[in-house]
Amino acid sequence: MKPRTELSMQLYDMLLERGYQEELCDIITKNLNTDYTAARMIGYLSHYSILPEAEVVDEMLTILSDRNALIKKKEMEQAQAKINEIYEFGLGVEEE
Repeated sequence: MKPRTELSMQLYDMLLERGYQEELCDIITKNLNTDYTAARMIGYLSHYSILPEAEVVDEMLTILSDRNALIKKKEMEQAQAKINEIYEFGLGVEEE
């Protein structure tokens, strides 16, 4: 796992201030360790004053699922761009 960003640490502090257990805060911020994922969770939490732990965990899983889908989409777009390039220019192997 990559180290937590500053925004991820702000999320950690926010969760602690709201009374969630330190272990849960640690798990959430280890998983939401990018600015994108931490910002999404901070945005979600800002709409509520108190949420059950299960709902916070559910939102973390949703954010991770969305992030993984976005990564997969970007990978597929890059692969398609490479295929299009091959169709247009060939493999670079000269035929005799």
